Amino acid sequence: MANTPQARKRIRRNANRAEINGARISRIRTFVKKVETAIAGGDKTAAAEALKAAQPELARGVARGVLHKNTAARKFSRLTKRVAAL
Repeated sequence: MANTPQARKRIRRNANRAEINGARISRIRTFVKKVETAIAGGDKTAAAEALKAAQPELARGVARGVLHKNTAARKFSRLTKRVAAL
């Protein structure tokens, strides 16, 4: 158990940040899943639109510190390649 006021505050803050970051990651996953669903359905226009919507979400995740820059770049690259292959 935390003994100092600073440690207690840090525990409260970490819990709040974990909740916010979890919501951000969930939102990113939802956008990526929409792209993957459109790819699986074979609908190139829908996949391209979903990809266009997912790109800023991935970039926002990097800016907010919930995703590493290279992770977002890798995901975007792979999704772009799969959409182009349709």
